[in-house]
Amino acid sequence: MATMKVEIVTPEAALWAGEAAALIARSSDGEFTILPQHTSTVGDIIPGIVRVETSEGEIAFAVHGGYFQVGPDEAEGVTRATVLAGVAERTSEIDVTRAQAAKEAAEAELAEGARGEPSDRATQLLAQASLERAELRLRAASK
Repeated sequence: MATMKVEIVTPEAALWAGEAAALIARSSDGEFTILPQHTSTVGDIIPGIVRVETSEGEIAFAVHGGYFQVGPDEAEGVTRATVLAGVAERTSEIDVTRAQAAKEAAEAELAEGARGEPSDRATQLLAQASLERAELRLRAASK
């Protein structure tokens, strides 16, 4: 089986690096799959689940947006695919209790704004973003 090198990185840490048969993610243009010998390309990744198919099975990551880059690794003679995410985590490491609490807190903040309680637009936008992150974590953890 032909393989490529894949890296999933955030500003804080390299989450995973290794050989893979495929990288599956979603961009603003739709879902895509990167395979060995893929043409060089760069694009965005929208919040969702990024999957890496390895010889040991699939590894999944909840990625809250970022970019990907694909190109040849001339030193090793293989294709290299890199996901650069602002925030990401392995789905197997998601703390479901914490994600549920974050979801409930964000929903409460949004409900206050909907009732006309004092809340500024920035607070509502932050609560909406927090709700979306928590929902992604919960979806990813349940798969």
